Amino acid sequence: MEKLVIIGAGFAGLRLARALKNKGLEIWLIDKNNYHQFPPLLYQVATSGIEPSSIAFPLRKIFQSKKNIHIRCGEVDGIDTESKTVNTSVGSIKYDYLVIATGATTNFFGNNLIEQHAMPMKSVSEALYVRNKILQNFENALISEDETRKALLNIVVVGGGPTGVEISGALAEMKKHILPKDYPEIDFKSMNIYLVEAGQKTLAAFSEKSSVKSKEYLEKLGVVVHTGTQVVSYDGTEAELSTGKKILTKNLIWAAGIKGNTLAGLPPTTIARGNRITVNRFNQVTGFDDVFAIGDIAFMTTDKYPNGHPQVATVANMQADTLSKNIMHLLEGKPMTPFEYKDRGSMATVGRGLAVVDLPFAKFQGFFAWLFWMFLHLMLILGVKNKLFVFVNWLWNYFTFDQSLRLIIKPSKKD
Repeated sequence: MEKLVIIGAGFAGLRLARALKNKGLEIWLIDKNNYHQFPPLLYQVATSGIEPSSIAFPLRKIFQSKKNIHIRCGEVDGIDTESKTVNTSVGSIKYDYLVIATGATTNFFGNNLIEQHAMPMKSVSEALYVRNKILQNFENALISEDETRKALLNIVVVGGGPTGVEISGALAEMKKHILPKDYPEIDFKSMNIYLVEAGQKTLAAFSEKSSVKSKEYLEKLGVVVHTGTQVVSYDGTEAELSTGKKILTKNLIWAAGIKGNTLAGLPPTTIARGNRITVNRFNQVTGFDDVFAIGDIAFMTTDKYPNGHPQVATVANMQADTLSKNIMHLLEGKPMTPFEYKDRGSMATVGRGLAVVDLPFAKFQGFFAWLFWMFLHLMLILGVKNKLFVFVNWLWNYFTFDQSLRLIIKPSKKD
């Protein structure tokens, strides 16, 4: 039985493992977590909209009855392509075929000071940290003087892509509907939510109308939007913008960029811009026949995408589907099929009844777009129970303008 090792249980890795689970392969799935997470809704965990368990699903639960699938939770230290070995914190694993689906992490673009003090939001644990930090700062604001209180209340979101837009809108709705009831002693008129985007518009990858509408919706909710502006420095208390403006804040959420999670052991010549791994049209890593890369980590150039495909879930899923067929073709001695991305559109929600949807055949904004966004994301979440919990939370929030998940949960420390 051929042995396939998949590193990473994100959209791409999990999709591939599920597609090949009944194909007579010995599959080893390696991830540092024992669960698959749903990144599009991390911002709702960070803003107390849903519980983290609602967007995470145990890997062992997914493959409970599949004896040919072996799951290992650990860090990958590197790979040895000569001996065809993956070295991990839980031991070494041999492979016949290797698939790298390690995804991406936050890119601070070399600014160490910002990296030290800003809050990234690329995982469930990071989203929980954001929730804890912001809620604790509201508690601290109750007993603080004016200038310190202002820094504790102000929130700066860096990055005008879907994540930045969505969390800015969610925070603005918290400010309007929830925080004044939770903290009646605080005047939230003094609290400002800033969205800082280096480009000239929010949701730059969307259609012009959707981009314009997203900014309009944010400003309607009270978010102060700065486009064509960068955060050049942040020391944990004050953010300095490229315009010279300085903002007092102890809450800076970084959603400005991503870079690939590469692995030690690959030749430097395989690493492209954005720390991604170069692959051919069959997702084979440059120079290898038995090593593949899919999802956010893969850098594939085509006539339509000369700078690589967008790092979104639809690309990851499509590459996993194509690769699952190509691996079987390899085993059967058949020619492989080149990957071709079919853009299914983009969408983002800004707030209650406010969203933008760009589909290949239609573009729309507003309440219907919001319903469409909710339905699609609900269908993509793993597990019937998780779907139900998320739906109930959304329904409750819609009718009550409130959530009951504003818990500050900190890990205990032992001496």
